[in-house]
Amino acid sequence: MKRTILTLFAVAGFALSSLSQQSQNTFDPQNARDGESVEYCRQHTKHNELMNNPAYVQSLQEDASIRAQEALMPQPEATTIYYIPIVFHLLHNNGNEFISDEQILDAFEILNRDYMLGNADANNVVSAFNASNPQATAIPDTAHIQFVLATKAPDGTCFTGITHTVSSQTSSGNGTQQVNAIKQGNDVYQGEWAGNRYLNIFICADLGGAAGYTYKPSNFIGTGMTNGIWILPSYVGSIGTGNPGTSRALTHEVGHWLNLDHPWGGSNNPGLASNCNDDDAVNDTPDCIGLTVCNLNANSCSGDNSYWGFDQIDNTENYMDYSYCSKMYTPGQVQRMRNALNSSVGGRNNIKTTSNLNLTGANGNTYLCKAAFSANKTTVCAGETINFTDESYNEVNGWTWTFTGGTPSSSTSANPSIVYDTPGIYEVALTATDGTFNETETKTAYIRVLPNAGSLPFYEGFESLSTLSNIEEWEVKDFGNNAEWELTTTAGNSGSNSAKLPNFGQSSGNIDELIATPVDLSSVTSQTNMTLSFRYAYRKRNSGNSEVLKVYVSDDCGSTWLPRKTLLGSLLGTDISSSSWTPSAGDWVTVHMTNITSNFWVENFRYKFEFESDGGNNLYLDDINIYTGSPSDNIVVGLEEQSELGHLTVYPNPTEGELSVRFDATSSQNLDLQVLDVTGKVVQTSAVNANSGANLVVLGTESLSSGMYFLKISGASTQNSIQFVVK
Repeated sequence: MKRTILTLFAVAGFALSSLSQQSQNTFDPQNARDGESVEYCRQHTKHNELMNNPAYVQSLQEDASIRAQEALMPQPEATTIYYIPIVFHLLHNNGNEFISDEQILDAFEILNRDYMLGNADANNVVSAFNASNPQATAIPDTAHIQFVLATKAPDGTCFTGITHTVSSQTSSGNGTQQVNAIKQGNDVYQGEWAGNRYLNIFICADLGGAAGYTYKPSNFIGTGMTNGIWILPSYVGSIGTGNPGTSRALTHEVGHWLNLDHPWGGSNNPGLASNCNDDDAVNDTPDCIGLTVCNLNANSCSGDNSYWGFDQIDNTENYMDYSYCSKMYTPGQVQRMRNALNSSVGGRNNIKTTSNLNLTGANGNTYLCKAAFSANKTTVCAGETINFTDESYNEVNGWTWTFTGGTPSSSTSANPSIVYDTPGIYEVALTATDGTFNETETKTAYIRVLPNAGSLPFYEGFESLSTLSNIEEWEVKDFGNNAEWELTTTAGNSGSNSAKLPNFGQSSGNIDELIATPVDLSSVTSQTNMTLSFRYAYRKRNSGNSEVLKVYVSDDCGSTWLPRKTLLGSLLGTDISSSSWTPSAGDWVTVHMTNITSNFWVENFRYKFEFESDGGNNLYLDDINIYTGSPSDNIVVGLEEQSELGHLTVYPNPTEGELSVRFDATSSQNLDLQVLDVTGKVVQTSAVNANSGANLVVLGTESLSSGMYFLKISGASTQNSIQFVVK
């Protein structure tokens, strides 16, 4: 992907390495915009916290003296464009906060647009501030500031201007801990990204109740990495999890970073009458109390200052207000921001220097330093197409691709589409060039073309496998770079093998998946029953563990997935083992899923198991069966003579979705499950192969109307019934 001097935007508020405590971690609705559940900005809240420190108060006085002396020095022309190297640090834990690079770059473009007055909506500000009005004094002004994606890390490593860090600290709300996590774990350079060399933007899932925050320039705060800006992912850009209504948050926060206050003055509290007695130290922003809605006719403070000479309406459309219609900076605000960039206070005057632009790779002289690519999917059924995208940086004009097993097997396009017809695991290679430099990226075992779909009845007992890694039959995904699914030969239920997730010792919040190859269900008809069953064994490590096992199914070879069973916390298991655990024969539970509905009866049906850790113990899977019709018509492991059922329960009861039926069987048996309405009419039937021990049957109730029902379970020598209610 080509990297040149692009535009971007940023948000306000940050934390210092000396400020380990985040004292303002509660949401104050008084300081939020209408309809939002976070405070739009906490810049002045952070400032007020520091005012309790005498050293900070003394530093403010010294900073003011420095600025006064620097103001006497010759200043560059007002039209001189200042370039600021910027780095976006995305801190995520593979949740919704894991936003795309495209969303971040959209934010980058918006920031540059706003600071260069390239936003078309600036032409539509109200008459009192519109350039078409000869009586308007404070019209929208360009800051002549551009933000440039840095392409060199502090150690000279070439990168895209975006770093990625996986850490649970994204949700901690503690800015210091979040920055430390980025320092220690990002994918580009582990160490300090100095705040007088880079404008650091920290994108985190939780900011302690704020949408964004930063500090104004201060020598007390200094030039460390925490001299930056924090912002929520939903306030980044106008696409993805962002939206146009929140997309000016970075514009607002960069204003604080460049020494601007809110237009009502030095507080985070809009709407207070006392704000009329405060000021933002900018002459051409009218006195106001601050708005959280877009009231274009507001005149919240009578008798404005002598600059106006008359009672001026509020500049509601100012970026530093809390309104939803921010569109402009005034000339006075622009001058104040440019003064900040020419001041040594906070190291702002270094960041725009030619030497620093060269050092950070923000001088516009880009070259190819790394070949990189991605694919829209890496696992497909035979005959499917994969779309590849070049992500080489920071300058590229030529591509040579090699696709083992693909058609075509090579390409010179930037973003080719390749068809894979033959099952197997294949590598992909890209050599990129900028005309001078060549770089190659090779990804081995990158593309998985699944084997032909299995037929019914289907059984997997893991006995024929020697591993789960890099094979066609199973796909293992580990999202936390921790434990992952593996084959064990010492803990099988019906044999010696099973699939094991060594969860003992794994940290909380990790996601691990075990994904199966296709099974052909196209022969299933409405006259037959279909069941997916499996056995699992699990124990907690302590009583507080709340771990989750989910079963997903797909009707399009894994392009999209739908959850069909969730076992959470005590529903997954209640037994506890404080050491790494291996199951015995009585520890296995059989789950029967009868809710694989007709839209999944396709040629390339797939299923997967997903586990989310919470510090518990190991998990095992075995004896996966998919069958239709009467249980006696299918090949199933371990059928024995019939016997009575025990501990029959249903939950949730009443139910709004699936109904779980749990019982114990003293031996394996074929069971018919009938749902009867209050008149005794059979309205739903299923058939399962119950195994010895604990069994859990999942029944779908989507086709049932609200009311009372009876579940009748019948075998050769047993008959049980239980009542349940559908909401």
